Amino acid sequence: VQLQASGGGLVQAGGSLRLSCAASVRSFRQYTMAWFRQGQGKEREFVAAIRYSPTTHYSDSVRGRFTISRDNAINMVYLQMNSLKPEDTAVYYCAADARVILSSITTARNYHYWGQGTQVTVSS
Repeated sequence: VQLQASGGGLVQAGGSLRLSCAASVRSFRQYTMAWFRQGQGKEREFVAAIRYSPTTHYSDSVRGRFTISRDNAINMVYLQMNSLKPEDTAVYYCAADARVILSSITTARNYHYWGQGTQVTVSS
């Protein structure tokens, strides 16, 4: 499984960005796809996930501002980020796993496959 994240950049507070993650994997629709982020000097934290259903899950810090979606036809997952804040600044990682259970969906160690990360910087 290979994941390629893209779409990061520099944006002013209140602006928007859309991250994309391309997955090279068979049976993509069976995978739970997620976004995590890691700010400088911070631990990696859960942002959003989308299951095959496709049900979605969000951290409290981004709910209502970010939207995760997937296109199973082209093996892509997206993270639309609106109303960005300086505290959203981080490297954003795409993650995938076919066996992560619902109760563990927010835990990074439960995802076996990771992309290389894309930097998002929000200026105040």
